[in-house]
Amino acid sequence: PHNPTGRVFSRPELETVASPCKEFDAIAITDEVYEDLVFEGTHISLAQLEGMWERTITLSSLGKTFSLTGWKVGWAVGPDQLTAGLRAAHQFVTFATATPLQHAAATALRAPDAFYSDLVADYRRRRDLLTGGLVRLGFEVFVPEGTYFILADHTRFGFSDDVAFARHLVAEVGVAVIPPSAFYHRREDGSSLVRFAFCKDEATIEEALHRMASLR
Repeated sequence: PHNPTGRVFSRPELETVASPCKEFDAIAITDEVYEDLVFEGTHISLAQLEGMWERTITLSSLGKTFSLTGWKVGWAVGPDQLTAGLRAAHQFVTFATATPLQHAAATALRAPDAFYSDLVADYRRRRDLLTGGLVRLGFEVFVPEGTYFILADHTRFGFSDDVAFARHLVAEVGVAVIPPSAFYHRREDGSSLVRFAFCKDEATIEEALHRMASLR
């Protein structure tokens, strides 16, 4: 799933990425930390496509699936000739992750299938709660197929751009959001949008919606 859009790419869409990689002998680096947070569609790793394993480094971590972002425990998977450089850099930058956290990571990765299905069901409820509330408030909402972020169009509320709208929500409404123009090569392409996160308990989401009622 893609951050910030929440798009779960189909196999044909991934092929449009894989094709030039193979044509021009390029290396792909994919960040797949939301691989378990999929509501519609199926997560397909780019490395699974024909001819891509040997030219792809796949990154993931405990951060999103297990809500352990502060631990900074993750991994890179790929063929030996590609990960050799990563391992050399890791030796002099990070060196090692604390041993107790490595043991905890191994335990987490042995979680039963029910953990993952319950996780998705829980996040789907929160997504639908926030999506429905934002629509009622007048936002145009782009419902995510994965991740725990929602992009919504804020233009009807009359602010010049996403930063101005985000500042207003924080200072005057008491709701923190992300101005997504920072994700764009041309910032103006994202200036009409705002990013909400639903990795919060339902009471917090409901309170945020209650506070934003003042926007209407």
